[in-house]
Amino acid sequence: MSGIDTLPPLREVIQTHGLSARKSLGQNFLLDLNLTAKIARNVADLPNSDVLEIGPGPGGLTRGLLAEGARKVLAIEKDTRCMPALAEIAAAYPGRLEAINGDALEVDPLAHLTPPIQIAANLPYNVGTELLVRWLTPRDWPPFWQSLTLMFQKEVAERIIAAPGSKAYGRLALLAQWRADARIVMHLPPEAFSPPPKVHSAVVHLTALPEPRFEADAAILSRIVAAAFNQRRKMLRAALKGQAPDIQDRLLAAGIAPTERAEQVSLEQFCALAREIAKP
Repeated sequence: MSGIDTLPPLREVIQTHGLSARKSLGQNFLLDLNLTAKIARNVADLPNSDVLEIGPGPGGLTRGLLAEGARKVLAIEKDTRCMPALAEIAAAYPGRLEAINGDALEVDPLAHLTPPIQIAANLPYNVGTELLVRWLTPRDWPPFWQSLTLMFQKEVAERIIAAPGSKAYGRLALLAQWRADARIVMHLPPEAFSPPPKVHSAVVHLTALPEPRFEADAAILSRIVAAAFNQRRKMLRAALKGQAPDIQDRLLAAGIAPTERAEQVSLEQFCALAREIAKP
């Protein structure tokens, strides 16, 4: 019998430990263990990998990851109230769960994990995008992780996979798709959570590419993409005029019409422009 079968239902765990969700921590607990197991099955190479989980709460996804065979799970939880519930899971899966009470933005996971490493999380809404951007923009590439399996608000998930010309297309899509393959693997309604959020949710799976899809300097690409989408209603020759004195010529050299707007420009074109701007 697996450890998940010896543990009480999540509603009982929440009641026992007084784990009412806190809005200040962006908490919405996923209580259906069938759903958490389904999310876990989307994590790449689970039996041969260590997994970093952020914001486990009472441990629904944690239990799914362990029951589906994760070699080890490092769960980083900011809410001290959740630690006894996580300790119960650790006891049911000896030697396979390490739970740390701390801030995911400050803890170094590499001190606790052995590659290959996957990241899986029902991310707290208030830090989800910030964590994703950090994982997509390390100093060196490939990153320490092989894949990300992450829950977001549906709107954020759609921004990650968006294509040029769509309303959702922007900086997040370009950051994600430059260095990773991204797809939505699950949709979840508000009633799957406790308390139910006001929005639908989706799980995005990202697989790190061995190298970026197109050649470009990361800092320059990030800068021009931010400038272009900060003024997305403007033509690029106006939105990017601060990037180079001869921006119109550089846009043309990159194969971009200076009158285009940011949402019409592909990742490949933005990378070409970054290479042009890098030239003396």
